[in-house]
Amino acid sequence: MTDGWDWRRGGETPDPARPPGAGAPSVGPTMPGADRAPFASPGGGPASSWPGHPVGPGHPVASASPVGSASSWPAPAAVGPNSADGSPWWSDALADPWRDPAAPTAVVVPGVVAPGTEPEPVTDPDAPGRPTLRQLLLIPVITALLAGTLGGALGYAFAVRGGAGAAVLGGAPAEVPALAQRKPESLAGVAERVLPSVVTVRVSSLGGTSEGSGFIATADGHVITNDHVVAGGSGKASVVFNDGSTAPATIVGQDAESDIAVIKVSRPGLRPVEFGDSDALAVGDPVLAIGSPLSLANTVTAGIVSALDRTMQAGEPGGPVRYYAAIQTDAAVNHGNSGGPLVDGAGRVVGVNSTIKSLVAEGQEAGNIGLAFAIPINQAKRVTQDIIGTGKARRTVIGARADGPTGVVGGGLRLAEVEPSGPADGAGLKVGDVILKINGRPMTEPTDLTALVRKYAPGSVVTVEYRRGSARQNTSVTLAADAK
Repeated sequence: MTDGWDWRRGGETPDPARPPGAGAPSVGPTMPGADRAPFASPGGGPASSWPGHPVGPGHPVASASPVGSASSWPAPAAVGPNSADGSPWWSDALADPWRDPAAPTAVVVPGVVAPGTEPEPVTDPDAPGRPTLRQLLLIPVITALLAGTLGGALGYAFAVRGGAGAAVLGGAPAEVPALAQRKPESLAGVAERVLPSVVTVRVSSLGGTSEGSGFIATADGHVITNDHVVAGGSGKASVVFNDGSTAPATIVGQDAESDIAVIKVSRPGLRPVEFGDSDALAVGDPVLAIGSPLSLANTVTAGIVSALDRTMQAGEPGGPVRYYAAIQTDAAVNHGNSGGPLVDGAGRVVGVNSTIKSLVAEGQEAGNIGLAFAIPINQAKRVTQDIIGTGKARRTVIGARADGPTGVVGGGLRLAEVEPSGPADGAGLKVGDVILKINGRPMTEPTDLTALVRKYAPGSVVTVEYRRGSARQNTSVTLAADAK
């Protein structure tokens, strides 16, 4: 203890800073209860440190008293249980049986403040004051903001944990553009209307299964496809419809030279396609090719008409030679598109996809390079009607044969043979005449004459421009059907 007292021993511990015999130091207001002088005598006589032990003038209590001596101590009437102080310790402090009898008494008497001299009260600037109205309004606002922030943070955390916290892609919803509304005349609208009428054709043969495309031509189940799709088959076929359902089919007939075949399927509720006019096409018209390229059913590709009356001579080695004046398109066509429809911008079938050109070596698989060819639908319809009606197709002929280009300025095909009583002979054409144009279409290769003539139906009248010697002349030829 720093004040020189050892309460455990009940006596005083010598203090080297205080001379012997000196009274105990006064207890300041920092000691608990010091302002109440707990060791003062309740009476006006000599103070007693223990019951029955008087304390004389030389006792340390006299020197320890803050008022100078014991005789100047205030009377009990002034300070006591009934005084303003009202401390119960004042009356019995010196009579406390637990008090150390050898300890000096230290008494602190508070000074009396004269009336009217009380110090001016001082306000603590750091003490909390009464809140203002603005503060009262800010408290709920801040509380609401904190609660909203906490709720948002918790909601985001739960959303992320639940998988809903991914980044939002795209802008705000807006009105659907006209091109995305799929109007009936749009390409998407055309495809939606035609697809239910397009089928995948499968034909079994000794070498495996041949697969191509086709489209429904009549409500009773006639389907148009290519001859090379069904060629070599056993006569049994099957079709896969747009909805994935299948049905068996039989081969009605086929024409190798026009590359058209007709099969029939029995199924109610079939929707036949709408036919267009291939003679009314113009270069640049938009077209769609629909089918099952590379076994990918219900495939739609778009392009334009790249050329018209592109004369074709096609066929496999050892097989029949096919001639037709084709519609050329850059719509993507691949193996499996054969027999599928080529439709115009109104959804009408204008051709039958048949062949492609490709830059591949012999034995390699050909692929699309933007050069595909379709049989004009006017020719395909005529052959189909012949097959359905008679089981075979008629071929249109002119009754003459050309042996090749002349090699002279102005081009043309020199006639090597003219059948007696045939269409060419009836129009006055002779061997050696040079055919320059048919209906305005220039002739440059022997294939041109055969393919272009077969574009027209038997009985059609065509204008033939020819040169005999140095004279250029025109004649009208009525085409006929082959006698076979």
